[in-house]
Amino acid sequence: MGRTIEYFFVPNSPWTWLGHQRVREIARATGSTLDPVPFDLGQVFPLSGGLPLAKRAPQRQAYRLVELRRFREHLAMPLNLTPRYFPVNADLATRTLVAVQAADGPERALDLAGALLRAVWVDERDIADAGTLAALLAEQGLAPQRLAQADEPDTAARYAANTQRAIERGVFGAPTYVIDGELFWGQDRLDFVERRLRAAAG
Repeated sequence: MGRTIEYFFVPNSPWTWLGHQRVREIARATGSTLDPVPFDLGQVFPLSGGLPLAKRAPQRQAYRLVELRRFREHLAMPLNLTPRYFPVNADLATRTLVAVQAADGPERALDLAGALLRAVWVDERDIADAGTLAALLAEQGLAPQRLAQADEPDTAARYAANTQRAIERGVFGAPTYVIDGELFWGQDRLDFVERRLRAAAG
């Protein structure tokens, strides 16, 4: 019997982009359920000692680009190392994801997440812009009212609950995958995620 993978992510992370389709494929291949949990990483960072990119030491910022280049080549995935719209405030985009998940289900939320990630890291679109979000909803065949629902109290409450859930699980970065309480941080740990799932399947 497949396990549930709690998938903590944000739609403006290059590491989430690099692992997004792969974790979906791993879930399908192992008969597992992928439970998307879009959350507010900005709230989690200070609680876990993390720093936003702009506040990190120059050495860390430089090495991040080296690693992104390596993984881009290793995975043969498109990725702009310095996209036009990054850093970008992903709050509205994340709340839109929460609204889609509530109304349309997790698979559709995962579809939109992939589109949002691609918009930032490949197509250089501004996911902080309401017009861009409306266009992405339309491209995914999702109802336009999801954008308005992103500002509703129920959505805010779900978003806050997702963030609290991340804190309670001990999440400190994105993406993080949690299986039966065990954390796997980063798309470079997806091999371990797959091994864990296959071992659990027996």
